[in-house]
Amino acid sequence: MNKKIIKKVSLIVLLIFAGSFFNYFYPQKLNSNIKITKIVVLKSKHELQIFQNNDLIKTYKISLGRHPEGAKHFEGDDKTPEGNYFINDKNPNSNYHLNLGISYPAKKDIAYAKKYGKSPGGAIKIHGLKNGLGFIGKLHRLFDWTHGCIAVTNREIEELYKHVAIGTPIQIKP
Repeated sequence: MNKKIIKKVSLIVLLIFAGSFFNYFYPQKLNSNIKITKIVVLKSKHELQIFQNNDLIKTYKISLGRHPEGAKHFEGDDKTPEGNYFINDKNPNSNYHLNLGISYPAKKDIAYAKKYGKSPGGAIKIHGLKNGLGFIGKLHRLFDWTHGCIAVTNREIEELYKHVAIGTPIQIKP
């Protein structure tokens, strides 16, 4: 083999190893006594922050709706909502590995869509990866792919699911 091919193969092997390490390395899990009292999503930073009282406990990297800029207004716009909502459901049997329901649409969202004769949409969730695709892990963050939901890895949604109660406020910021 010539030296160029050896260098290319070595680089590919190194990238595969580094990518595998990145994908499967996770920070320390939350202590079992943590109670999440607030969630803040910073869409522009692709971050979901969790708080216990006013203390920032942990930050997760996220994927958003396919068109992340701007607030969700209508069904099918593939945008993630912006505003103040709360967790209104916990579903262990969804098409995506667990989910936490977000109370979108609120009255203001319904009124806005109605003004234009459209549906505001709904079924906005924080969820893991589509069932059967959990092996993708952190690599899902390389692009925004949901229809307006907030996506984390399966390990991360398991952690959130355990520590978030129905009624927990969630603020989604631009």
